[in-house]
Amino acid sequence: MTANRTLTAVPGIAVGHAHDEGARTGCTVVLGPFRAAGEVRGLASGTREMETLAPQHIVDRIDAILLTGGSAYGLAAADGVARWLEARGRGFVTAAGRVAIVPSAVIFDLGVATPGRWPDAAMGAAACEAASTNAVAEGAVGVGIGATVGKVRGVRHASTGGVGSWAERVEDHTVAALVVVNAFGDVRGREGRILAGARADDGTFLDTERYIRERGAPAGFGRPGPAVTSTTLAVVGTDRPVDRLALQVIARVAMNALVRRIAPANTQFDGDVVFACSTGEGVQETNPGEVLRFGLWAQEILETAIERAVGNR
Repeated sequence: MTANRTLTAVPGIAVGHAHDEGARTGCTVVLGPFRAAGEVRGLASGTREMETLAPQHIVDRIDAILLTGGSAYGLAAADGVARWLEARGRGFVTAAGRVAIVPSAVIFDLGVATPGRWPDAAMGAAACEAASTNAVAEGAVGVGIGATVGKVRGVRHASTGGVGSWAERVEDHTVAALVVVNAFGDVRGREGRILAGARADDGTFLDTERYIRERGAPAGFGRPGPAVTSTTLAVVGTDRPVDRLALQVIARVAMNALVRRIAPANTQFDGDVVFACSTGEGVQETNPGEVLRFGLWAQEILETAIERAVGNR
């Protein structure tokens, strides 16, 4: 394993961040191309072109994945990513030219970001320009600059979220993950200790699950309200050749990392999305046992990335 222990350790993947520091919003692009699939949980997702990830879709691989702030408005950044790719001759070949395929997902950072300033096409293109195979910058960068964790008492009582990434060598291949944690719930470490989350007036952690069980939600909680400012987005990747049906399984298994590290996770206030991608060429892995094995590796690695996203580096 090289010194790079982030998603860009996977051959064929580059990552770029762009953000508006003053507005506290941004985006992060994962450049391919690669085969990919996705898993969506929670009831507050905001996405674009997720249908292209279906195994039966005519598009056999995608060109990039965009993770962006700005809620639905931030999906405009995907236009800049698509145009940047098309200008470089990348995309799905049609009789009328190439069409860049960029599945995208958003976090809701509008409660933190400056009103009216969110990622746009120029910022999406800037993230592409910044993309490299160097180790991925983590913390309050790119899509994670306005991320917060633990929203049960609103953003003012939440902890800082952000971007985290990790990679491991599994035999002859690399498995890696990148995540932006902007969750409604608390982030817990492997021993159960809260690493980031909602805080009481004295600055101690509330323990969101216990707080809601014992007290119920605060008055006025719900829609519209502080809780909707949530969502965790992740990309897990490998250079092992894996087909799209198998990638669906890997994305589904990897999503369990959120359940293991975020409490509660996949709520009606979260729009959690996990993308799984493979840059590997050649015979594609379809053995169910091996697919599950790699899914469990992706889950384990994504758990580490979640911890790193809230500063446990």
